[in-house]
Amino acid sequence: IYAAIKFFLYTLIGSVLMLVGIIVLYLYAGKTFDILELTTKTYPYTMQVWLFWAFFSAFAVKVPMFPVHTWLPDAHTEAPTAGSVILAAILIKMGAYGFLRFSIPLFPEAATAMTPTMLTLSVIAIIYGAVICLAQTDLKRLIAYSSVSHMGFVTLGIFALNSQGLEGGILQMLNHGVVTGALFLSVGIVYDRTHSRQIADYGGLATHMPIYAAFFMVFTLSAIGLPATNGFIGEFLIILGGFTANKLAGVLALTGVIIGAGYMLWLYQKVFFMEVNKKVVGLPDMDIRETIALLPLLFLVFWIGVYPNSFLSFMHASVQHLIERVNMPGGMQEANIAKTLMEVVR
Repeated sequence: IYAAIKFFLYTLIGSVLMLVGIIVLYLYAGKTFDILELTTKTYPYTMQVWLFWAFFSAFAVKVPMFPVHTWLPDAHTEAPTAGSVILAAILIKMGAYGFLRFSIPLFPEAATAMTPTMLTLSVIAIIYGAVICLAQTDLKRLIAYSSVSHMGFVTLGIFALNSQGLEGGILQMLNHGVVTGALFLSVGIVYDRTHSRQIADYGGLATHMPIYAAFFMVFTLSAIGLPATNGFIGEFLIILGGFTANKLAGVLALTGVIIGAGYMLWLYQKVFFMEVNKKVVGLPDMDIRETIALLPLLFLVFWIGVYPNSFLSFMHASVQHLIERVNMPGGMQEANIAKTLMEVVR
């Protein structure tokens, strides 16, 4: 109940502020909700800033960005496995999509002006989420805080407002959904057997569940960003874009990658190696149903990691149009705006 009420309050406050912003847009733009028409309007800079923050309040909660992230660990901890997978793979991507679909195209001048603030919040989320993971004792709570860190990379890439950052951020949205969803499914597999999420209740699991250990290792290495896995190319592009936008942000984001490798390898060591815990003795390995459920995610980890251009190629035109929208002084002509938004949606 606590987690549900907390999530409700965060979402309510953010959504109300966004609703106010939508009403202001409706009245200013001649009483229309048509996004293409709204984007053809030129808004005063001060108005853009206020509306940007109104929309930001809703999208930041969904990502979630620091400091409105505290609902996520509680929600993941209380949710069933399927709920955690949907939350990680789909729901929290809606906030990042909102930035790409609404905040940046509608308020390009404000987005550019707010870039230092957005980069700062993103870097804080990356490092803060990673450091907090080192102190966790609950498997799902650790993965939840890792999501805060990984989504910090996504927002860093988006608000770098360059091609590398935007493409990396969009790709990392997909990567995070695949890997974090797989990790939550993996935790659900052992939770069904032991009814415990405490890291201390595991140890030596690789001896009794070798197939499970192999799957978890691949997903762990992907979360770290090992080359040839999907996590590498997304984070690489984001760090490159972040470094281009702000050198300090790029360096600090790289620090987050190092800390992330530390807590994920620590987790793997504690759960699968070390001394065998008597609670895991005799646990059956993954059955065919569980293996089939994880195989498509395993395939995506290597497909995106080895052939990233099969996904990035779909983003090039959309990203370039969005960058043109941000960089063009005084807005764009209606035809170009329509083309930009349709490309972004596509």
